[in-house]
Amino acid sequence: MFLHVPRIKGKNVCVTGGAGFIGSHLTDRLLAAGAAKVVIVDNFFLGKMENIQPALDHYDNVVVYRDDARNFGVMQAVMEKENIQVVFNLATIALNYSFFNPFDAYMVNVEIMNTLLELLKLGAYDTLIHSSSSEAYGTAQYSPMDENHPMHPTTPYAAGKAAADLMALSFYNVLNLDIAIIRPFNNYGPRQNDQQLAAIIPLTARRIFHGEKPVIEGTGEQTRDFIYVEDTARAFIMAYENEKTRGRVINLGSGTEISMNRLVQVISEYYHYPGGIDYREARKADVQRLCASAKLARELIGFEPEFTLESGLKRTLDWYQEKNRHDG
Repeated sequence: MFLHVPRIKGKNVCVTGGAGFIGSHLTDRLLAAGAAKVVIVDNFFLGKMENIQPALDHYDNVVVYRDDARNFGVMQAVMEKENIQVVFNLATIALNYSFFNPFDAYMVNVEIMNTLLELLKLGAYDTLIHSSSSEAYGTAQYSPMDENHPMHPTTPYAAGKAAADLMALSFYNVLNLDIAIIRPFNNYGPRQNDQQLAAIIPLTARRIFHGEKPVIEGTGEQTRDFIYVEDTARAFIMAYENEKTRGRVINLGSGTEISMNRLVQVISEYYHYPGGIDYREARKADVQRLCASAKLARELIGFEPEFTLESGLKRTLDWYQEKNRHDG
């Protein structure tokens, strides 16, 4: 079916959501790996120019479109003008947006996938590597959670991710399109949004720096499996460069889980914060337990995380400390 091993070196690549947290790290990795051109399409809902400024400063083969990846005409024009061969789809809206605008939190994932699949079917580009989310599984029915775990999304964001995944797999099955789906568990690292709709690690770092109590929603006994963002970016490229990933869903995670109580305690100790925690009402539809089986990623593409939670958190918390000092 596929007659050669693909290589990212020399390819013209589009990263939707490329100015965001994971997308900007993937952009850095693609450039370092020798991509001929990296084209970023981002509406800057959460993406920031400062995330991609290092890439723009050091490389002359980065192109930025401030546009929405849902828009078929925009994406068709980008594919044609930039001669795109590979798309890494990381564009989405944060999970927490589900509680503010549930319809858009769902539809953005479906509409982007619809556009990208139609363009792939038309031959506008060659390969789609799509970023899913562990939220598509919902709370663990068994642990660790492998790719055969039932999908039971509990938020509109998660439902949109699950729907987009099913769309992609169905197009692969019917049309034999060149598609792989990567399903990361909870990413963390430098550049993760720490303002509105922030995740727990950057939010806790910011609140402690500003003399506020860390916030935990619910009991704090809910668990997550964290994976450092540079490991995720590396895995995306590994997945593209291995034809065995096509038509598959592949988990990315550490295989260990940590409770939110313990996580906030670790962050508090790192920053020498002696105060208490602001416990708030649990989020509706919150997932209670996530822990990945990354066995398939190990067997299929040889992926092993290079960062432990301890080493990744050190890098992350040092980065946020410097950022908060700079921001005031």
